Amino acid sequence: MSGYIPLSDLKFDSRDPSAVVCYKNSWSDNDHKTWGEFLEGTSILRRKIEATGGDKWLLHSEDCWYYLLAFTALLQCKKEIMFTANISPAYLAEIKGTAPFFTDQVFPNLENTFHIPTLISEKKEKYTPGNIPLINTDEAYVVFWTSGTTGKPKPIRQRLKEFEIDNQNILSKWGGEFYPRKVCSTVSQHHIYGFLFSILLPFTSGIPFRREMIHAPAELEKFSDAEYFFITVPAFLKRAVEVETPLSLRLKSPCILTSGGFLFPDVAQKTFEVFGAWPLEMYGSTETSGVAWRQQSAGPAWTPFGNAELWVNEDSCLVVKSDYIKDPSGIFETADLVKMLPDKRFILMGRLDSVVKIEGKRISLPEVENRITESGLVSDVCVIALEDVRQYLAAALVFNPQGKEKFAGLEKNDINKFWREYLLKYFENTLTPKRWRYLESLPVDAQGKKKKEDIEMLFAEESRN
Repeated sequence: MSGYIPLSDLKFDSRDPSAVVCYKNSWSDNDHKTWGEFLEGTSILRRKIEATGGDKWLLHSEDCWYYLLAFTALLQCKKEIMFTANISPAYLAEIKGTAPFFTDQVFPNLENTFHIPTLISEKKEKYTPGNIPLINTDEAYVVFWTSGTTGKPKPIRQRLKEFEIDNQNILSKWGGEFYPRKVCSTVSQHHIYGFLFSILLPFTSGIPFRREMIHAPAELEKFSDAEYFFITVPAFLKRAVEVETPLSLRLKSPCILTSGGFLFPDVAQKTFEVFGAWPLEMYGSTETSGVAWRQQSAGPAWTPFGNAELWVNEDSCLVVKSDYIKDPSGIFETADLVKMLPDKRFILMGRLDSVVKIEGKRISLPEVENRITESGLVSDVCVIALEDVRQYLAAALVFNPQGKEKFAGLEKNDINKFWREYLLKYFENTLTPKRWRYLESLPVDAQGKKKKEDIEMLFAEESRN
């Protein structure tokens, strides 16, 4: 793990003062921040933290440089950090309470809020290099908010210790892919996946990372000047490979890491054709962190990481035991249905909460989605269960070019009839979708996960029209 220094072991002389930490736009624009500036920035913020007090601080910064400075300074001052991806004023006021707030945004009506860029630019005294506070990984806590199985936000409290275990595990397997490249990301750093791979892993490895999140595939044209490691989600890859002139996005020896959702096999294949790299997929959650990985060039099965012990429970759901899980048992039961293979690898079969009963018959929603995908006519699909006078399935899907060509000029009833007849080859009539929506894209959240509540609303709106 050449160059790796855990955040808890950082000293003022861990890097050369001129070593680049991060960059704006693309690498060749030469708009860089250095190790010396990192030491100075964290020193300024520590003084503000110590003068303000408080045990818990809220942190939100769109700029990953300011995010890193505040994150490090808060842990050096032994503060617990709360992350939020939602910065609507009402939500912030609800979760913030009296906690101080570090941000790079402007909230004029929110008390005890500190604007990081202003604090850095208004430094009041000359910085003198010296020792920096060490961080105790057992006592350094951060809190992420996740939707959980109920759909309602819940706090997930984690220690820096587990993050560093995770980083060491990743670098032991793929350090050779990381170190020659610069990191850039399409994933918000306010979620655990984006935070770990977009900021913490590159910073502690001495790998420059991009300060801004990439929002659209067209931005990738900026990244032909160097070798990059792209952190992304399946939804972004899907948009990127469906652009009209994908070859204009061909990059220089890229490596692509994706997580946070299901990557369709055809999107994985097209990613290789467009970018010249098969995506490296990670499976995990906020509670477990990384559990397994795969590249679909080798098939659909997932390979567990060496520090994860896996088995299935009586519901056929995956159970994980690893050093990352902070529960004393080290065990977490997922809601993911899996098929375990003899060699300890596994295939994801959907989620326990995605198995529903229709007229008393059990059906897995991902199984229906997979059959629709196997038609070769769609690029994305979501099947949901609805109920009015009776229970039934409904499907929202996006046609790929082959689907658009096949159904061009047909009435919706004719298209619906095709799908009914197609799915009757696999399912009883009761278990085939009774309502259909054909969309340009499915609604997803910032991490590329399908927003089923919004899809349900689409059918509700259709009923009213």
